[in-house]
Amino acid sequence: MSAVAVHAEAVSDAPPERLFEVLTDWPRHAEWMPFTSAEGGHEVGADLRAFTGVGRAGFLDTMVVTDWRPGRRVAVRHTGRVVRGEAWFEVTPYGSGSRVVWAERVDLPLGPAGRAGWLLAGPVVRAFMGLGLRRLAALAAS
Repeated sequence: MSAVAVHAEAVSDAPPERLFEVLTDWPRHAEWMPFTSAEGGHEVGADLRAFTGVGRAGFLDTMVVTDWRPGRRVAVRHTGRVVRGEAWFEVTPYGSGSRVVWAERVDLPLGPAGRAGWLLAGPVVRAFMGLGLRRLAALAAS
């Protein structure tokens, strides 16, 4: 199994605390992340569940919160069948607003086939992460 890393970031006019509040309001996840809904807890050890797809076609991403710093950082360990690895969001002050970074380290399944598939999927994943964060930044500022 091989691992890949991907990240995206965005800047918002919202203060860091507000951006973090919207980011971790899991039921609102669908408002900013395309094709994804989520639910879960707000402390280390809490379970998170995110479904990515259209209708019933998609996959369930199960996670456990591994770091929770209110207003600043949340990290998870992906524990599902499809997605394995680690991810984190970090919110920091930026001018009069804030900056959010989303990073993922994903364990690719299927050996060389998974690595080859990432050549196609990686840019799409990165684009959706960036789009989601820009939408989050705007939502938090509104």
